[in-house]
Amino acid sequence: MKTHWAERFRHAMHRHADSLGNLLVEGFHYLALFAIGGAVAWAAGHTFLGMFERGQATIDDILLLFIYLELGAMVGIYFKTNHMPVRFLIYVSITALTRLLIGDIQHTHKPNMGIVMVCGAILLLALANLVVRFSSARFPAVETSGRKGGEALESHGDRP
Repeated sequence: MKTHWAERFRHAMHRHADSLGNLLVEGFHYLALFAIGGAVAWAAGHTFLGMFERGQATIDDILLLFIYLELGAMVGIYFKTNHMPVRFLIYVSITALTRLLIGDIQHTHKPNMGIVMVCGAILLLALANLVVRFSSARFPAVETSGRKGGEALESHGDRP
């Protein structure tokens, strides 16, 4: 009988430690998201100001701004849902490879196997995107109890 108080105390201590741990993890989570979002906005602003200083925008600059846009969207979606949209990582990769391809063609003006390899990588990423979209439509993720506001977790953020 006398050990019931110890068991209740242990459960209470566990609940408080759990709450404190969750608070610290979520606090770090939000701090890191704000830092990453700020870094993306800063880099995009720096690129945009560089275009104004030069008085022109190259295709490299525009594609880089698209990369920043996708990274910013990823941060926003992750902030709202605590879910990393894999699809956006694929878009960033495709845009980065396209930027590399255009830069290579503009500078060398020669066809080579590097161009074919980059095009193959873009094709593989496009196919990976197709698989992700198909699988998220066919097998949507189930709702979890920890979602904000009871919203459903959509697999890879594919639905608007």
